[in-house]
Amino acid sequence: MIRRNLIATGVIATVALLGLSACSSGSTETPDAGATVDAATATSAEDFGGFEALVAAAQAEGELNVIALPENWANYGKIIAAFEDEYGITVNSASPDVSSAEEIQAAENLKGQDTAPDVFDLGTAVAFDSLDYFAPYQVQTWDDIPAENKEATGLWVNDYTGLMSIGYNADLVDAPASLDDLLGEGYKGAVALNGDPTQAGAAFAGVGLATVQGGGSLDDFQTGIDFFADLNAAGNFLTVDPTPATIASGETPVVFDWSYNNIAEKQNVPTWENLVLPGAAYGAYYNQAINIDAPNPAAARLWQEWIFSDTVQNLYLESGAFPVRLAAMEAAGSVDADILKAVGGLPEELVSADEAQTTAANELLAAAWPGVIG
Repeated sequence: MIRRNLIATGVIATVALLGLSACSSGSTETPDAGATVDAATATSAEDFGGFEALVAAAQAEGELNVIALPENWANYGKIIAAFEDEYGITVNSASPDVSSAEEIQAAENLKGQDTAPDVFDLGTAVAFDSLDYFAPYQVQTWDDIPAENKEATGLWVNDYTGLMSIGYNADLVDAPASLDDLLGEGYKGAVALNGDPTQAGAAFAGVGLATVQGGGSLDDFQTGIDFFADLNAAGNFLTVDPTPATIASGETPVVFDWSYNNIAEKQNVPTWENLVLPGAAYGAYYNQAINIDAPNPAAARLWQEWIFSDTVQNLYLESGAFPVRLAAMEAAGSVDADILKAVGGLPEELVSADEAQTTAANELLAAAWPGVIG
C-alpha cells in the first residue's frame, strides 16, 4: 500500500525531477476587467473578480500539477477525472506513491520549473513543519470548515480523515474481535503495518490505535509500541510493506491501514474485509495546501475550490474517507444520503494525536521502534 504521510522528515528519498523548463509568471489577465491579477498572491476567488474569473484564469493556464495522489486513495482517480471534465484543465499527476515529506522535497527540487507541484495533500506533521512552502487561500466554503480544521489564513486546511482499521483476507484468517486476537496462533507471520511508523502516517496511526485500544494515552505511545513488540515476539508481525500485490497473493493477509484503503482493496480481493474495532477509534486528517511557488497558481486555487465543493466532499465520502465539511453538508442537505448511509457516520469515540502528542510520539518511536523490529 501507499506510505504517503511521513511523520519524520529527517530522511527523505529523492524525487525524480520531471522537467527543467521555466515556470509561468503567475500573472493572469482577467476576462471581465482587463486588469492584471497576480494569481500567485490571490487569497480568495474575489481577488480574481469572482469565481467565474478564477475559472477563466485557471483555464488560461490550462494545466495543474498534483503529486502523491494515487488513484485508489480516497477516490482521487475520480476526483482528478471529474476536475478535468468540469474545467477542461489537464491534470499532471506525478509520483503518486511518494510520501508527504517527499512532496515537499519535490517542491524544493523543482522550484522555478513548470513541473513543480501546484498543490499538496499532506499529513499533519509534515504540514506543520512546512508552512514556508504554502500560500494562503480561503475557499468559498470556508465558513463550513471548523476553526480547528484550518490555519486562520488558509495556509493549510484539513480535507478528509479516515479511521485506522484492520484489513484481512477472510479466506486465510479468522476475523479478529480485538487486537489481542492477533497475538494468537492463527496469525503467525500474517500481520503487517502500512509502512514504518517513524516515517509513514498510516503506520504511525496503527501504533496510535494499538495505544488507545490497549488502554493507553496518546500522550505516551508506549502501550502501542509494546503491543507490536509482543506481536513480533509471537512471530506474527510481518515487516513486509503491504501493497495491492502482496494482499492479492496472500503474502500480507492482515494489514493495519486507513479504512478507505482497506475498503478499496475489496475491489481487487473480494474476500478482503475492513474492520474498525469497537471502542476507541483513531483518525487523522490530511491537509490541502497551495505551493507558494506554484507554476499554475490560478489552477492551484481552483483545485482548492474543487476539493472543498460538495461534489468532491461527497466523492471522499464514497471512498470511506470522511470529509471535513460533513457536518455542514448534513445540515444543509447537500451530503449524498445514500453514500452516508452505506459508509456510516464517524464513531462517537474518535481520537487523534495533536501536534504536541505527535511530536512526543515521534521522539519515542525514533528511540524505541528499532528494538521492536530488531
